[in-house]
Amino acid sequence: MTSPFVYDIHLPSNIGSGKKYPVVFALHGIGYNEQHMLALVEDLKEDFILIGIRGHLTHENGYAYYYLKGYGNPERELFDDSVEKLKNFIDYVSNQYPIDPERKYLIGFSQGAILSMTLALILGDTIKGIVPMNGYIPSFVKEEYPLKSIARMSVFLCQGESDPIFPLNIGQENYDYLHEHAGSVKYTIYPSAHEISLNNQRDLITWLHEDSLSCGEKKKSSSLASHDH
Repeated sequence: MTSPFVYDIHLPSNIGSGKKYPVVFALHGIGYNEQHMLALVEDLKEDFILIGIRGHLTHENGYAYYYLKGYGNPERELFDDSVEKLKNFIDYVSNQYPIDPERKYLIGFSQGAILSMTLALILGDTIKGIVPMNGYIPSFVKEEYPLKSIARMSVFLCQGESDPIFPLNIGQENYDYLHEHAGSVKYTIYPSAHEISLNNQRDLITWLHEDSLSCGEKKKSSSLASHDH
């Protein structure tokens, strides 16, 4: 199988034989590209495998994963196709690189946030955590897609206070839904518009580090416990 997407991957420079690493799959907004998202998480490059996924459709000076009829109204066929392609892509790279299957993270901005939440709901607890920034969950995803449990998933939900595209009530709807279903949800509103602020970037780096480390510690303690018996 070949990759359904163009992507850029950064592996830790001192990658160890037999060692598995947490991974960040980064999804950009419409009109952007994979480098926009990879730049946000560059500080994680020695501890994580970082994968920026470029949308397969062109849009203005960048790319998109699907087109819109209007805000909040994706072209459904393109949306469904993109979700299927992204599922296949995650499978594909998970078998190509030394990725820890228990520490897969999705981060996304705008269109990427919409897709990261959608993928989380259909892939369930095979995803460890997500960082959706300024997006929403389409109603047809909640109503028509085959959803899986996210009871063990960690979520860091981010929202711009004065986002003209996805206002605060959308952020609250995201929080209410995810809080009901996910294992843990941190929700932060930033004094920004439809953008990723420096504070947001700093917080997402910290959150990914801490969540990944706590997951690693739990794995160690559970394997020690199993050796004790």
